[in-house]
Amino acid sequence: MTTKNYIEQKIIDTLERNYMPYAMSVIVSRAIPEIDGFKPSHRKLLFTMYKMGLLTGNKTKSANVVGQTMKLNPHGDMAIYETLVRLTRGNSALLHPFIDSKGNFGKQYSRDMRYAAPRYTEVKLDKICEEVFRDIDKNTVNFIDNYDGTLKEPTLLPTTFPNILVNPNQGIAVGMASNLCSFNLQEICDATVQYIHDENLDFTKVLRAPDFSTGGQLIYNEKEITEVYNTGRGSFKVRAKYKHDKQNSCIEIYEIPYTTTSEAVIDSIINLIKDGKIKDITDVRDETDLSGLKITLDIRRSTEPDTLMNKLFKLTPLQDTFSCNFNILINGKPRVMGVREVLKEWLLFRVNCIKRQVLFDIDRKSEKLHLLLGLRKILLDIDKAIQIIRNTEQEEKVVPNLMAGFGIDQVQAEFIAEIKLRNLNKEYILNRVSEVENLQKEIEDLKGIYESDQRIKKIIIKQLNDVAKKFGQPRRTEIIHEEHIEEITHEHLIEDYNLKLFLTDHNYIKKIPLTSLRSGPEHKLKDDDFITQELETHNKADLLLFSNKFTVYKLKIYEINDCKASSLGEYLTNLLGLEEDERIIYLIATDDYKGNILFAFENGKIAKIDLMSYATKTNRKKLANAYSDLSPLVKIMALTEDLELVAFSSIDKVLIFNTANINPKSTRDSQGVQVLNSKKGSTMTKLKRLEEVGFKDLDYYRTKNIPATGCYLKEEDREEKQMMLPLED
Repeated sequence: MTTKNYIEQKIIDTLERNYMPYAMSVIVSRAIPEIDGFKPSHRKLLFTMYKMGLLTGNKTKSANVVGQTMKLNPHGDMAIYETLVRLTRGNSALLHPFIDSKGNFGKQYSRDMRYAAPRYTEVKLDKICEEVFRDIDKNTVNFIDNYDGTLKEPTLLPTTFPNILVNPNQGIAVGMASNLCSFNLQEICDATVQYIHDENLDFTKVLRAPDFSTGGQLIYNEKEITEVYNTGRGSFKVRAKYKHDKQNSCIEIYEIPYTTTSEAVIDSIINLIKDGKIKDITDVRDETDLSGLKITLDIRRSTEPDTLMNKLFKLTPLQDTFSCNFNILINGKPRVMGVREVLKEWLLFRVNCIKRQVLFDIDRKSEKLHLLLGLRKILLDIDKAIQIIRNTEQEEKVVPNLMAGFGIDQVQAEFIAEIKLRNLNKEYILNRVSEVENLQKEIEDLKGIYESDQRIKKIIIKQLNDVAKKFGQPRRTEIIHEEHIEEITHEHLIEDYNLKLFLTDHNYIKKIPLTSLRSGPEHKLKDDDFITQELETHNKADLLLFSNKFTVYKLKIYEINDCKASSLGEYLTNLLGLEEDERIIYLIATDDYKGNILFAFENGKIAKIDLMSYATKTNRKKLANAYSDLSPLVKIMALTEDLELVAFSSIDKVLIFNTANINPKSTRDSQGVQVLNSKKGSTMTKLKRLEEVGFKDLDYYRTKNIPATGCYLKEEDREEKQMMLPLED
C-alpha cells in the first residue's frame, strides 16, 4: 500500500504566494530607480557616508564605508563595494560622480581593468552631495526603520536638481527593466527652469541630446530623440571619436560609446582581420594609460582612414545603439515616462520637500517664539521671578509656581527655570526678547511660502540656477546631425578589385580576379564547352545577363563567388533559377547605366536601347521583355559611343553604317529601325565591328543613309580568302 507524500496545489495560488512577492521585492526594493535618481543600494550607501561625516571630513578607507553600510544594506561586502565603485570619480561611469575617490576603481570603458580591494582605496562624498542631502535633517523626506529596526534611513534623498536625468541608471527586474541615459546637468537645469515657466515647452528645442561620461559622438536623428523625449522609449546611435596620425600611419581611438568597452572593440576588430573582412589594419593595440583611453590601429599608408572607420562603425561596437526605457518608481509603482512626465513628477516631489522643510522651520521658530514670549513676561518683574523661586521649598514646585505667578505654560516655565543665575539680568532678557519681532516676521514669511506654490517654484528655480552655475560643465558627447553622416550600406563593406568575367556556351560563368588570372591563365572547361564572351570589370559593378528567352537578369558582381581559371565556375541555371532550355547569351557590366545596347535581328532591323531602361529603383533581379521577340536575334552589343558596324546578309550583301543614324529608344522591347533591307527574302546573318573585318575598299560597302540593301561581297574580302596563308617556296 502506497501513501501520498505530496500536497496538491493550484499553480496560480503557488505563484501568488511564492513568486509574486519576490518579483515585487526586486522591482520596488532593488532594480528600478526612484524619482530622486537612486536605487535603494545607492541611497543606503550615500546616506551611510553622510552620517559618517564624509561630506566635509577627510577620506576614509572604502572598507570602513562598506562595513558601516551593512547596517542598512543586508548584502555582502563585495556587492556593496561594487555599488560604491560605480559612484566614484575614479570609475568614470557618471557625469557627476557622488564619491570623491583615491586609488584604483577600474574604468567604465574597460571590461578587464579590475578595481582594487576596498582596503586599498579611500573615499569621501563629493561636493555635489551637498545638493543631494540639502535640508535632509529638516524632515524633507520620510525615514523608515532599517532591516533590523535599530536605525532609521531615508526613503528618498531630497536632491535639489533632477538627478534622475543627470546620471545614467540601468536595472533589470522581474518582468521589466529600466535604462535611463544621462543628460548634461547645465542643460537639464535650464530645461527644468523653462518647463516651470511653460508646461507646454518643446524639449527638443532646449534639451539638446543625451550626454555621456565616456564622450563620443551622438548621431542626432530628430525623430528618434523626439520619441525618447515624448515616450521614454526609443533608441539613438553613439559612435567613437578618433584622430589620424599621418606621420606614424595609425588611427587613435580616444572615446568610445558608453555601452561598450575597449576590450570588446579590440576583440571585434581582431576577428574581422582574422576573417579577412578588413585588410587595411596591420596591428591593434590598447594604449590606455593614466591620461585616458587610447586604442591604436596601425594601418597601411595607402588606406583612407575615414573609409576604414566607416567600415568599423558598421561592423564593430565603435558605433552602438543606446536603448532607452525611462521606467521609474513613482510612489512604489513603476511607470515609463517621457522627459516631461519625469520632470513633472520630480517637481511634485521637490515642491513637497520644500513644503516639509518650511513646516519644519515654522515649527522650530514657533517653539522658540513661544519660549521668548514667556521670557518677555518675566521682564515685567524679574524680582518677582526670583522671589517665586527663592520662596519655593520643593524643587518640583518651581515650575508650577512660575506658571501660576506669570500665567505661562509648562514649556515656558521650564525654559525660564533653566536660565542661569548670571543671565537673570535686564540686558540679557531684553536682548533675547528683541528677537521676538524678527521671529514673528520670519514665521509669517514662511507661512506665505508654504501657501504659495509660486514662491516655492521660485526657490526651486534659484536652487537649479545655483546648481548649474556651481557644478555645470561642458558637454562631453558631441552632437553630429544624421545628414552629415555617410550612410554605411552593405556595399560599402565589399572589397572592390579588378576582375574578368568569362561566359561559356554551356551556361557557366567564371569570376576571376586579375591577380589570380596572371598566375594561372589556363582555363578548365567541360568537354565541347567554349568561352563565348570575356568581360573586364570590377567587383562592385552591376551585371546584366541577357538570356535567349527575352529576359535580363540583374546581379551585383560581388554576389558571384570568385574562382580560379582551373575551376568550372558558377552554373548560371542554378545561380539565376533559369528554365531548362534557357541560356545566357550576353553580359554587360555597368556602374551608372550610361550608354546604349544594340539588338540586331534577322529581319534587318536594329534596336538601340538606352541602358538606363534597365535601371530599376527596386532591387528587382529579373526583367521580362528585355528585347523584341518579333524576329530572331543575331547580335547583342554594348555601345559606350557611336561607331561604324558591318552588317552581312544571307545573300552575301554587306553594308557598313554608323550607329549615330539610329535613334535610341527607351522601350526595352522596341523593334528598332530598318538598317539592312531584305532582297529576294534575304535575312541579316552577322553584325561585326569595323576593326573585325579586313576589307580593302571600305567605301564600296559604306552608306550614309539607312535603310540600304548593301553591296555584294567582293571575292577578295571573303573571310576564307583573307585567312589563307601564302605557300612557302
